Amino acid sequence: MDFNQLLEEDRANREKRHFEGTLLDYLHIVEKNPDVAKLAHKRMYDIIVGKGVETIKPEENNRVKKLYGNESVKRYAFFKNDFFGIDKTIMKIVDYFYSASMQGEESRQVLYLVGPVGSGKSSLVEALKRALESSEPIYALKGCPMREDPLHLIPKHRREQFEELLGVKIEGDLCPVCRYRLKEEYHGEYERFPVVTTDFSIRARKGVGVVPPVDPNNQDTSVLTGSVDISKLDLYAEDDPRALSLNGAFNVGNRGIVEFIEVFKNDVEYLHTLITATQEKSIPSPGKGSMIYFDGIILAHSNESEWNRFKSDHTNEAILDRIVRVEVPYCLELNEESKIYEKILKKSRFRAHIAPHTIEVASMFAILTRLTPSAKVDPLTKLKIYNGEEIVEKGTTMRIDISELREEAGQREGLSGVSTRFIIKAIDNALSTSENGCINPLGVMESIIKSVKDLEISEDDKKRYLTLMQDTVRKEYHKMLEKEITKAFIHSFRDQAESLFNNYLDHAEAYVNKTKIKDASTGEILDPDEKFLRSIEEHIGISESSAKGFRQDVTSYMFYLMRKGETITYTCYEPLKDAIEKKLTQSVRELSRIITKAKIRDNEQDKKYNAMVEQLKANGYCDQCCDVILKYAANNLWKD
Repeated sequence: MDFNQLLEEDRANREKRHFEGTLLDYLHIVEKNPDVAKLAHKRMYDIIVGKGVETIKPEENNRVKKLYGNESVKRYAFFKNDFFGIDKTIMKIVDYFYSASMQGEESRQVLYLVGPVGSGKSSLVEALKRALESSEPIYALKGCPMREDPLHLIPKHRREQFEELLGVKIEGDLCPVCRYRLKEEYHGEYERFPVVTTDFSIRARKGVGVVPPVDPNNQDTSVLTGSVDISKLDLYAEDDPRALSLNGAFNVGNRGIVEFIEVFKNDVEYLHTLITATQEKSIPSPGKGSMIYFDGIILAHSNESEWNRFKSDHTNEAILDRIVRVEVPYCLELNEESKIYEKILKKSRFRAHIAPHTIEVASMFAILTRLTPSAKVDPLTKLKIYNGEEIVEKGTTMRIDISELREEAGQREGLSGVSTRFIIKAIDNALSTSENGCINPLGVMESIIKSVKDLEISEDDKKRYLTLMQDTVRKEYHKMLEKEITKAFIHSFRDQAESLFNNYLDHAEAYVNKTKIKDASTGEILDPDEKFLRSIEEHIGISESSAKGFRQDVTSYMFYLMRKGETITYTCYEPLKDAIEKKLTQSVRELSRIITKAKIRDNEQDKKYNAMVEQLKANGYCDQCCDVILKYAANNLWKD
């Protein structure tokens, strides 16, 4: 690889993007493309939607219909690979930027993210900051500490004319430094003032200002708005612009972002700058200077306890009135929670083998701790409903309205429980203590149990978490493991399931229509085999009295799918799929028990056992975790 060529290409691209000219040159650029003069909120909104937006309508997506009812969901490619299970939160954030980009009231408000620790608040802010870094350069006055828009040079009495010619709205005024330079260096000839392109940089504090929590005993507003340079006071007067150091967070974050970390850990007096920065879009000048125009996104975030403390004080009403609050809860969808851990693990340097269901089991525990107990369903059923799954009970799909469960839970759901960091640390511990470079659900469950015991929480919560893991999660894992081993044991499991399914359909259709069927092998004309039908139906608790209705439901649904032109497989009707899988599981349970537990196997058993192991390995297991889970299954799944 020619590294020199890569460096030269990068340098050439940077030079190509660089511009240096005068205000006159810039006016011609704006005339051709008024979009270059957009304000900060519009810039951020364009960055987000520029990556692509997918609108998913409930009538087109069954999962969305289950989770959100009749509400459409917008998914933004900008957030797609890093954020999971918080679609509504992201939609609220983008709605804020859309309204602000239209210069509505939100453009004069603080975007405030609140939620439990580890819910993704800081990550969302970091994503927005990184987006600015990778965005197109902006045009700014050369040498301006605020990197302000060159259109600020246009005198106010001429702005209406220029706005009409350029097709833009000119907002804002020159900072004290540029106002002094215009007068003294360019003698008021604003068309000669130099204009350059400049980019955004977190590290170089260009367009991105960060305000960490400040010690209440040492709060200095210069962190926000800059200061008077004492070293220059022997040369210039205190109100001379040349003595100013406009290097505060609002100064460097102009036209970009100002982030307040753990915002309400600061005393309220320290935050008074937010009032003018939002409502009046101006910030105090250091010393005795006039107010300075500010165009930027103000992002703040903190935990819920700090928010509750701050809003309980009625004297903070002025700031509270300037806040758009967006809750960032924990993820409550099992599939999406698993994606979070997979993403984090991919970024780590761990290279251990991870057995199937390991991440799923950890995700299941995390979500169960976050769900509010329901009087309508048990915790595991609620978890599956929140994941968009069909719940089958006695041969029918349970019709449980997810909106009723959410209403029952209240607005606190998702704001408590274990954090993503807690689970990742437990997985890391399991990885670091693994002797064979492999982790499995059993190891992760044990690691989580140890971590829970070390948690600084109430004994009641600790007891509840341990019960969830040792009872609910472990029992569900037993079901997953039994099905996994069964599928590996039965040669061509899906083929056999499809064969059972097709036979069931033939006999059920004949039964419903009161016709006979032709045996494919012998050509005989036979009555529908009710004994065969019952052998499948009884696995999902269908009584003889309700069997007729179930068969009618199955055949009607299949005809409905055929009319829509959809492919019919054994998985397309959840109750029947469940019954077929349970029948296959039952048919091999005894044989698989003998084979997995037998210390001495004959040749035929050994052959079947090895074939099962090979199938498990094809499904994602390694030799080590195969050995562990089969021993565990023999001791726990098929007890005499």
